[in-house]
Amino acid sequence: MTFFIAVFVLLMQFIWLYVDEMLGKGIEWYVIAELLLYSSANVVPLALPLAVLLASLMTFGNLGEHFELVSCKAAGISLQKIMRPIGVFVVIVCGVAFIFANYAVPVANLKFYSLLYDIRSTKPAVNIKPGVFYNEIEGYTIRVMDKVPLENGDEMLKDVMIYDHTSNTGNRKLTVADSAVMKMADDKAYFSIKMYHGTDYQDQQENTTNKNYPLSRFSFEENEMRISLVGFELQRTDEDQFKHDYRMFNLSQLANRIDTLKKEYDNQVASFTYLFKKPYTFADSLSKAALSNDTTKIESQKILPSAKTQYERWNQIYTIALNNARVNQGRASASATETVSRARDTARMEIEWHRKFSFSLACFLMFLIGAPLGAIVKKGGLGMPVVISVIFFLIFWVLSIVGEDISKELVLPAHIGMWISTAVLLPLGIFFTYKATTDSAMFNMGAYKAFFAKIFKRKSAK
Repeated sequence: MTFFIAVFVLLMQFIWLYVDEMLGKGIEWYVIAELLLYSSANVVPLALPLAVLLASLMTFGNLGEHFELVSCKAAGISLQKIMRPIGVFVVIVCGVAFIFANYAVPVANLKFYSLLYDIRSTKPAVNIKPGVFYNEIEGYTIRVMDKVPLENGDEMLKDVMIYDHTSNTGNRKLTVADSAVMKMADDKAYFSIKMYHGTDYQDQQENTTNKNYPLSRFSFEENEMRISLVGFELQRTDEDQFKHDYRMFNLSQLANRIDTLKKEYDNQVASFTYLFKKPYTFADSLSKAALSNDTTKIESQKILPSAKTQYERWNQIYTIALNNARVNQGRASASATETVSRARDTARMEIEWHRKFSFSLACFLMFLIGAPLGAIVKKGGLGMPVVISVIFFLIFWVLSIVGEDISKELVLPAHIGMWISTAVLLPLGIFFTYKATTDSAMFNMGAYKAFFAKIFKRKSAK
């Protein structure tokens, strides 16, 4: 129950994030349902730890609230033995979560991002508003001044103006009509506009030397125009175009890609080092000849044939050195940008690799926090457990995001950034387990008041 609640809550975040890109495009309901299904598969690794935390809090909170834990302890059964079978089940959940994250999530991400791209590429449904120039249809601009509903369900358009830009020659074709009726084809491949009492204007261009532009115009009582709706319906893109994204990789693919990126990074650094060490002024005969003050030697070596004085020779030496330094600076900047880009790509791959393990083990970590806390709080239901679980899950989620961001910025390696949340919360889980085993009243405010009262009494006595 808590798992489906967590998936639903996280899925609502997705809906609010992408709702503007799905509405108003005439997309069928089953396409949106398919997109939500792929998105829900993507949030499963995040929903499982929250579900385990909330479920363990509720379970052990109910056991404590109804004095069942007290009965077990009176019978000589410790809290660790009570937690053991559920802990074995949570370990199985961790294994299932890892398999799901390694095999199912990459496929779901591939289908999700390809379908989301197709929905984004789909043009909005035809919705011509009165008094507004509508140009969503490629090659046409339509303006109507009013809409009057008819008895058969169609709409009568008043004062219609249609610019035809299909020939890409500017505003050379214009159709004006007093009224029109627009109907969509059954297959939605085109729609027809049947216009009444109008005039068609065409500014034609002749291929003559005098550059005449004759204007043709004809009036009509009834004229029908069919406009294609190519691009207004959902068109599926080949999924192979999205397979190069790291979010579509499993562990073996990520490991191979990380190894390739590291080799490319090392080759880039080695290539730049060799290029930078390539002799420009190092071990150059130019400096030796200049220092020898032998003009004939300089001219014979054809290094500075136009230099006649020592000042001019040194001036040219400085100019050459300065130009070489500027070239090296530009190459160093370009190489640094490329190497940093490769390092960040490698970091993203490593983050995704560690994510599959960290979020799977987070299920056991949340159980280690939730079970003893439930035994300490002794409150079941969806009241206090929800508050506590949300607090600890927010701590886990914030630490995970912070660790991921600093790893992407190359501040910390991925194997440290992705395990910060586990390193912080694991001692808390062990501490809560110890407190629950020793029947500590952690949330008994009277115990804390008595403790501080003793301290203040000692100070006053001194």
